[in-house]
Amino acid sequence: MNMNLTVLGQLIAFGIFVYFCLKFVWPPLVAAMNERQAKIADGLDAANRAARDLELAQDKAMTQMREGKEKAAEIIEQANKRANQIIDEAKEQARAEGDRLVAAAQAEIEQEVNRAKEELRKQVSELAVLGAGKILGKSVDASTHGDLLNQLADEL
Repeated sequence: MNMNLTVLGQLIAFGIFVYFCLKFVWPPLVAAMNERQAKIADGLDAANRAARDLELAQDKAMTQMREGKEKAAEIIEQANKRANQIIDEAKEQARAEGDRLVAAAQAEIEQEVNRAKEELRKQVSELAVLGAGKILGKSVDASTHGDLLNQLADEL
C-alpha cells in the first residue's frame, strides 16, 4: 500500500505541476514563440521587399545611366555640329575678307597704274614739248599750246 499512496501522491503532484505549467508557463512560451515567428516572417518579407526594391533601383540606375550616356552623346554631337558650323562661318568670313582685301588691292593697283600712266603722259608731253622746241629751234610755251599738249597726252 505504501507504494500505491506514493504513486498516487506523485500522480497528484504531477497533475498540479502540469496544471501550473499549462496555466502559467506555457502561455508566455507560446506567446514568445508566436511573436518570434511573426518577427521572422516580417523580417523575411522585409528582405524580399528590399531585394525587389534593390532590383528596381538597379534597373532605374541603369536606365538613368543609359539616358545620361545618350544625352551626353547628343550634346557632343550638337557641339561637334556647332563647331563645324563655327568653322564654316569663320572660313566664309575669311574668304569674304580675303576677297575684299584682294578687291581693295586690285583697286589700289589700278589707281597706282592710272597715276603712273598720268605721270608718264605728263613726262611724255614735256619731252614732246622739249623735242618740238629743239626741232623748231625755239622755245615752245606749254601754257600757250596747252590744248595741243592735252590732245597729245590723251592720244598717248
